[in-house]
Amino acid sequence: MEMMTISQVSKSLGISTRMLRYYEQAGMIQSFRREGYAYRLYDETAVSRIKQILLLRKLRIPVSQIKLILENPDAVTAVEIFRQNMSELDEEITALSTIREILGHFVEELSKTTALPLYSIIPQDDTILASIESLGLVSINFKEDQTMEKLKKADENLSKISDVRIIYLPPAAIAAAHHIGDDPEMHANMLIDNFVREQKLHRIKPDLRRFGFNHPNPTDASGFHGYEAWVTVPEDAEVPAPLVKKQFAGGLYAAHMIAFGNFNEWDAFLDWIMKNERYEFAGDLQDQEHMCGLLEEHLNYVTHVEQSVTNLEELQLDLLMPVKLKQSGR
Repeated sequence: MEMMTISQVSKSLGISTRMLRYYEQAGMIQSFRREGYAYRLYDETAVSRIKQILLLRKLRIPVSQIKLILENPDAVTAVEIFRQNMSELDEEITALSTIREILGHFVEELSKTTALPLYSIIPQDDTILASIESLGLVSINFKEDQTMEKLKKADENLSKISDVRIIYLPPAAIAAAHHIGDDPEMHANMLIDNFVREQKLHRIKPDLRRFGFNHPNPTDASGFHGYEAWVTVPEDAEVPAPLVKKQFAGGLYAAHMIAFGNFNEWDAFLDWIMKNERYEFAGDLQDQEHMCGLLEEHLNYVTHVEQSVTNLEELQLDLLMPVKLKQSGR
């Protein structure tokens, strides 16, 4: 098998170039550089590993556990991790079965008469009340499909998001760092982090916020792109070069939180807005130069700066999408 470029791997396996860089940064895969060629290349071993990672992610195995499995070739580690995940699924299955039984009871009772109010059913059965109160908030990620095609379908169904918040981002002065080239996120973010620490900005402005976006998006087979990182600053702040001071217009945004690395959820997030009955996308899908107006916000950034958090698995991001009310929703 010939070496594959990062773009070829991305297209053939359906994974973003950013996720590939994340897996490499996490030490899960390794790329190579050919003399005279600036971009990442992957050999057969790396591609095989990526396929294993994607399969385990579809089975809802966390990245931290996948890394342990890959680092330990013996079956003991994998068996222990799989058993742990099976135990968690058993708890969810039990909770879901209880929910189904209660809903079945409601259907049975309400079917007896169309005039029976729901509130009159619940107090009549202390057992049901106790069952409902014992239920925790569960994340429904159970599936029994076992073939790869069914697994893919189940993954698509379970990837649908519902925890979207509608928030208003106020206008703000920002310091912006921009880098185009290999690992642009790392370079742009480093400039912002150094600026914040050197200026002690997190002490001067403890309510600062940290954003970023592709600038520009990848446009060719190389996956070559840029990244722009922002941090909010006081209106009268002086911003040293190479950073640039700008003004963020703010506005209404839909927000969806992810653990760092789960950038594939952008697809489900965009699908959410396309099907939403109340809101519509307010960005510009033609503006690939600035990621169509989409943003990513680094949550708990002050803690990251003060404690020098470097473990990517501990980071959380908000995916932010500009939205507006549909005419019918006004």
